[in-house]
Amino acid sequence: MTRRLAICLLLAGTALTRASLIAIAQRPARPERIVSLIPAVTEMMYAMGDGARVAAVSNYDNFPADVARLPRVGGLHDPSVERILAIKPDLVIVYATQKELIERLDRAGIAYFSYQHKALPDILTTIRAIGARIGSAPRAEAVASDMERSLADIRRKTASLPRPRTLLVFERDPAALRNVFASGGYGFLHDMLEIAGGRNVFEATKQQAVQASTEMLIASRPDVIIELLYGDHLESADIAKQLRAWDALASVPAVRTHRISALTGDEFVVPGPRIVQATLVLARAIHPDAFK
Repeated sequence: MTRRLAICLLLAGTALTRASLIAIAQRPARPERIVSLIPAVTEMMYAMGDGARVAAVSNYDNFPADVARLPRVGGLHDPSVERILAIKPDLVIVYATQKELIERLDRAGIAYFSYQHKALPDILTTIRAIGARIGSAPRAEAVASDMERSLADIRRKTASLPRPRTLLVFERDPAALRNVFASGGYGFLHDMLEIAGGRNVFEATKQQAVQASTEMLIASRPDVIIELLYGDHLESADIAKQLRAWDALASVPAVRTHRISALTGDEFVVPGPRIVQATLVLARAIHPDAFK
């Protein structure tokens, strides 16, 4: 996964739209050939035990491993309507901004489910809503409830711990502190950071992403810096080299005390069932002594 793709996935994702609610109320018979254009949705369906009903996925799906055998039908910005129609689906799960695709599906008489990402609770809402839409409500409820319990366990463990000021970076130029994008005070990354026992340095900025200048990074004075890195072939030496860019900000507490971590894996930016695992990894980075 590229960094640019990861930022697109982060900013594309799980609150139900009005169209989704209407579709739920008017849903047809149980769909058996489902096209999922969003990696998070694909993961949700497999977690429910409904992977066999997924007929095609986006170009960017890579989890679980079973999706490797499925046809690819484009991505968030470039869905292939022709390939989707050739699959003959009885349900297509789309992102709310895919207006042209939705219009084409309407004209073709193909049912769709539309949604978009926002905060962490919306992920659980979407799991339950998709379960209801595809006739798997009990299994969806089991997945969502298990996630809620696991996240609550992490929150309980961090509740009595100090909350270090934490900068969570999910995008920047690899060789320098340019084009830095960090979690703002809204969205599922912010929620995960709070559950993990950190205090977001940009919590007052109520948006999912903050493009932080050098001056903003210095002024935020993080005690902990966590970078999210993506890619299948990241070597330890490459990661260490990227993190050395922070040495330029010697006055920042996290730099002085060497509290800078790199976490790899797309589970941090694909808001599906694996956010529990991702939140636990965040908690270990922020409170290593409490999560040995």
